[in-house]
This record gives sequence, structure tokens and C-alpha cells, in this order.
Amino acid sequence: MIGKIKGVLSSVEGNIGLIETPSGVSYEVFLTPDLLSKKIGGLLDIRTYLQVRDDAFVLFGFESVDQHHFFKLLLSVFGVGPKTAFNVVSHTRVNELLQAVKENDVEYFTQVPGLGKKTSMKIILELSQKVKSEFSFTQMHLSDDDKTVIEALVALGYKTQDAKNLFSKLPKSLSVEEKIKHALKLSVQKK
Repeated sequence: MIGKIKGVLSSVEGNIGLIETPSGVSYEVFLTPDLLSKKIGGLLDIRTYLQVRDDAFVLFGFESVDQHHFFKLLLSVFGVGPKTAFNVVSHTRVNELLQAVKENDVEYFTQVPGLGKKTSMKIILELSQKVKSEFSFTQMHLSDDDKTVIEALVALGYKTQDAKNLFSKLPKSLSVEEKIKHALKLSVQKK
């Protein structure tokens, strides 16, 4: 298993970099945009993941241990392969990914090119159990009125997560105005 490569970035073609090691062996590695932006001839010290397929050995390179760890965490989600997982960590930051999982933020994941709502929901569902956050389908299927309530609470100065927490405690049968009033009452009662 190739777990780490240290060498000179000798060329870049698309999203693949050629890394030449001191021993003279060069590796073709899929690199994140941050790594691809490094200067040709510069030294790279990266964590890697080796995908073994029938027709090829494919290396994915990561700038940090956190990126590498989250990539492997994404691979544990049924239906998410190395290319999809690599795409997710390439277009986002690990701390933002964890926050999106904890907040059940499907919209955050659907901003990743090629990642649809269904796969995003699956990622959140499976990873939320692994990162020990609460999961709620109701937060993922908000109506326009529900979104209006949360946006109104945010406009009134609540943090998005606090607004979502208040919203989750509201009776579903209330109108938009009643939900906002009820949320404000709940907020005052907590203090």
C-alpha cells in the first residue's frame, strides 16, 4: 500500500500530477485543486490512497491528514466510490464538511459538482451516525414556509443552527407567523 509520497511535482495534466521521488520513480496522482496550484518543481509531501481496480492502480493525493481521513470516511458510505469521495474533499474544507453533516445541510453537499440530492442525503445519514451528531429528516425536507421561518429567525439575530434547533421544537400545525412567535417565546423561556 502506498500511504505517503514525498517528491517533486514535475508536471500537471488536468487534475493529475506527476510526482518524482528522490529514488527516481514517478507517480501519477489525482491531486486536489490546492495541490495542483503548487509550483512545478516544488516539493510535495502528501498522504495518498491507492485504489486497486482490475484495469489500473489509481492514486489519490491529499494535502492533509484530515482530508485523507474524511475521504476514507466518505468511502464507508454505501454507493460512494473513490472518485466521488475525492471530488467532495477537493471542492470543500473538512471542517465545513463536518459542520454540514452535523447540521444536516444537504444544500452544502449539492454544491459539489456531480453530487445530487439523493447521494448528499445518504452521505449525511450515514456520516451523522459516525460523527455522533443528531440526524433529522424533517430538516432535510423543509417546505418554503419552514425555510421562511428559519430565515426570519436568522434575520432576527439567531445563528442558523440555533434557528434550526428552535424550529425543530415547533408544532407543525402553526402558520408561519405563529411559528415565529412561538419560537421567540421558546427562546425567551430558555433564558
